[in-house]
Amino acid sequence: MPKMVAQYTEEMFMRLATFRPPGADASRGDATWGLVLGEEVVDVPRAAAGRPGADRFAPTLKGQIARFGTDTSALADLAAALLADRGLAPEARHRLDAVALLPPLPDPGKVICVGKNNRTHLEELKRNQLITEMPEEPTGFIKLNACLVGQDAEVERPDGIVEFDYEPELAFVIARRAHRVRKEDAMDHVFAVSLLNDLTAREIQRREVRSGTRFWTAKNMPGFGPFGPFLVTLDESGDPADMWLSCTVNGRERLRFHTGDQIFQIPDIIAHFSRFVVLEPGDVFTTGSPHGVAVGQPNASELFLRPGDRVEVAAEGLMTLRTSIV
Repeated sequence: MPKMVAQYTEEMFMRLATFRPPGADASRGDATWGLVLGEEVVDVPRAAAGRPGADRFAPTLKGQIARFGTDTSALADLAAALLADRGLAPEARHRLDAVALLPPLPDPGKVICVGKNNRTHLEELKRNQLITEMPEEPTGFIKLNACLVGQDAEVERPDGIVEFDYEPELAFVIARRAHRVRKEDAMDHVFAVSLLNDLTAREIQRREVRSGTRFWTAKNMPGFGPFGPFLVTLDESGDPADMWLSCTVNGRERLRFHTGDQIFQIPDIIAHFSRFVVLEPGDVFTTGSPHGVAVGQPNASELFLRPGDRVEVAAEGLMTLRTSIV
């Protein structure tokens, strides 16, 4: 399959972001959410304020998903109006490169990371004593909200950690309450896709696996969840099972994989977890890391992340998530 090249066009309406406008006070949590249109991001609550149909928009992106689920007609109407009239809502428009892009959902109710979902990655983990069994059904672990960071975040390599690894993953967001959902109905519960880099301290992970505590500390240190930079709704993203994801470090490609190679696809994941767990709007899943992470390579010691590294995770044709290691 030919390699796709990311093309951000104004016609791609449903790139959604949570951001801090220029001059906003980070200490007060002055964030808003908006539509990304070309090289501009529009503050949706501000653009809608005082205009007909303002009740079709919530104060937060999570609230928008909770109220309207997969119905993005209000957003499409607003995007069309903004593109047709460049003078509309000038006070709500910002250059994309002038804002701070936060995690698109800074406070999801749950972040469930599906693990062991790529056959060749499983072999890497087995060789390095990072798993003890092969899955017969989807399995996963919890990522804490506290470790989520946004675009261009600076993530500190913790003291004493040498085996600091990257795990680029496709993420998806739940659109409406899901409990005991059938596999054939599962995609009706998906709002959008995004990216998450499941940064991992392998030394700690190895000790946790041996002790039986699973993945916890190794996955949840400060900044270990770069997430975003956008949400792209399914009508814009295409089939999540037919995407190419890649990861580069300092401009050099470390891995590239096709989501169709995953063992369990999104319908399998939702059907499995919703059997027992109630999924709510704004919950986030990641679908698992591919083969090619540093720990699986014969020259792993040269590939682990270190201060000064620049990591880019891309869903080709949709978005790129950038992180700096300090």
